[in-house]
Amino acid sequence: MFGKIDGTGYEILDPIFADCIISHAKIERLWSGGRWVEGPAYFPAGRYLIWSDIPNNRIMRWDETDGTVSVFRDPSNNANGHTMDQQGRLISCEHLSRRVSRTEFDGTLKVIADSYLGARLNSPNDVVVKSDGSIWFTDPTYGIIMDYEGCRAESQIGTCNVYRWDPETQKIEAMATDYIKPNGLAFSPDETALYITDTGGTHEPNGPQHMRRHMIDSDGKTLGVGEIFATSTAGYFDGFRIDTGNRIWTSAMDGVHCYDSAGCLIGKILIPEIVSNVCFGGLKGNRLFITATSSVYAVYLNVNGCRL
Repeated sequence: MFGKIDGTGYEILDPIFADCIISHAKIERLWSGGRWVEGPAYFPAGRYLIWSDIPNNRIMRWDETDGTVSVFRDPSNNANGHTMDQQGRLISCEHLSRRVSRTEFDGTLKVIADSYLGARLNSPNDVVVKSDGSIWFTDPTYGIIMDYEGCRAESQIGTCNVYRWDPETQKIEAMATDYIKPNGLAFSPDETALYITDTGGTHEPNGPQHMRRHMIDSDGKTLGVGEIFATSTAGYFDGFRIDTGNRIWTSAMDGVHCYDSAGCLIGKILIPEIVSNVCFGGLKGNRLFITATSSVYAVYLNVNGCRL
């Protein structure tokens, strides 16, 4: 371990990780004051970052040009995960409304998905957009098992699935139905694989705390059986992103864990709060933004993030 600053720093488990970080780059706390912050998404056209403060029912915004923080949306329907589509529009998972929405250029909200086979979704959690415009999202029950991050209700579907929204038909299809609590997800840089975390251990005895990798068929729409890619060594994997070198940067209880393409843990960015999610941003895509319990952190790395 070295470079420790105010409870933060790096832990190198493989020499490869030393080449991924900048040892003298400070891990900065950009903001604090949330209850459970999640879903960071960076918008390069405006040079700003947004994230969810789920229990406080708001989305926050940090301006990279001057460091100011403001409220982006209040109320937010207890929004959780966010991403950006190819047109630069915000795609959001909303717990309270149990839907995935898209913010249009004029600020209006369009419902992307709120039901499956006539039943309401549970509480969409995290979301990514594939290069073909399809929207993939996870739908665990975290927003309906308590009133803290949504509204307590029974699951109408009865399972927690991973879905794909088709931009042509504008309908959703269940792509993976064997998860306990599907959570974060991201595509590999070449889109031949989809990684999905399962945090089922939070509410199921001996439940999963791992990440699975599904290979994608040549049609770009069909998932293979997911193999366990890695199991968390500190709490649970939640949200994560992948760099252009196919390394995974994932949230964990003690910080951000970095895995190589073979599923080996090569290093950690230590954060003094439980990390919920990450995203890459900045002018060159080499800045990692980190949401952790009540705060947002950022650090410059010697890698560049993959947008997917």
